[in-house]
Amino acid sequence: MLVYLRLLSESFGFAMNALKNNKLRTLLSLLGVTIGIFSIIAVLAAVDSLDRKITKDLSSLDKNTIYLMKFSFGPSDIPQWKREQFPNVKYDEYTYMKGAMTNTDQMAYQIFTRSESIKYDSKTVSDVKIIPVSHEFIDIQGLEFEKGRFYNESEANSGATVIVLGNEIAKSLFDDFDPIGKNVRLYGKRFTVIGVIKKEGSGLFGDSNDTAAYIPVNFVRQLYGDNNTSLTNVIIFKPQKGVDMEAYKGEMSQKLRSYRGLKAGEIDNFFINVFSGFTDLIDGILGQMNVVGWIISGFSLLVGGFGIANIMFVSVKERTNLIGIQKSLGAKNKFILFQFLFEAIILSVIGGVIGLLLVWIISLILTNVLDFEFVLGMGNVVLGTGLAAAIGLISGILPAITASKLDPVEAIRTGM
Repeated sequence: MLVYLRLLSESFGFAMNALKNNKLRTLLSLLGVTIGIFSIIAVLAAVDSLDRKITKDLSSLDKNTIYLMKFSFGPSDIPQWKREQFPNVKYDEYTYMKGAMTNTDQMAYQIFTRSESIKYDSKTVSDVKIIPVSHEFIDIQGLEFEKGRFYNESEANSGATVIVLGNEIAKSLFDDFDPIGKNVRLYGKRFTVIGVIKKEGSGLFGDSNDTAAYIPVNFVRQLYGDNNTSLTNVIIFKPQKGVDMEAYKGEMSQKLRSYRGLKAGEIDNFFINVFSGFTDLIDGILGQMNVVGWIISGFSLLVGGFGIANIMFVSVKERTNLIGIQKSLGAKNKFILFQFLFEAIILSVIGGVIGLLLVWIISLILTNVLDFEFVLGMGNVVLGTGLAAAIGLISGILPAITASKLDPVEAIRTGM
């Protein structure tokens, strides 16, 4: 054991001497490893950070949540021209399904509409994401409040002019004053602020509830009517836990087909989008990003491997005389082999550590500049170090074998 520790110490010394005596040559050779490790770990860290953000943003939603609407979350076999003819889901279909569906925990109705401006006295906030929903949405989404509450069933059904503001909207309009009970102007009407949502930070697609405002869906229905083609309606279902999802979707399809009068043989003119399908789609995209990152970075690692091999072949040539002396004094081939292998691994790990250090520095900068937490996990650090060591091992094996097989007499003579 002591022999190998001494061997490791000597190899580390030789690696440091290579760096000191041939700084430019060694650094240029290590550059490939550094760039390769940097590229792979940067991609993996970015994907991990994005995955963590997605998980956090979607944690309030049950993966079995279903969105019934005229659009599909993913690719569809139905031609686009036919999909464009699908009708919007209607409020009366929501009320029918609410009474007809079994094994349902909650059901809500939502309208997707354009952004609007909200005013309070002389202050105006533009491009506010307006979210008209029924009162059950709070039990599906699980919103957390900094102040106030969500509107109740009576307010929702009557289309009352009450509003729940996102944190940034409330701060922009009221600064540090309490907004509860104050009136803001939206759609030319006075809305009473009854709640402020707790700050969430940047969302999955760049926005979040911080820049949104919730109003009763029936107010928008009264304003635009039920047949406005510029709006998109959706019925949101939250099934009971443990329910058979395929049977549940089958029941949903059968009930809505019956209500719409679709005949046998006619295709569904609606889409049943399970939220887990959306998350699976995102996971697939993240997986593809990982693969592309590995392919691109692999070329850099290949170049880095050649660089390490070049250093080691030069090192063998420069120390041929020393190898001959070591062998003449009784050093075994295995000792010489491990000496050069350890040196190659140490040099490669140094390049890898530099790459990891660059990722860490950039992650700190991006976290501070952007509203996004870029995390370099310990798993990726271990992976980067392990990859660097593996590159050193593979790249150093041929030079090490060459050194171990040198004839001691010829080696001493060559070095003289």
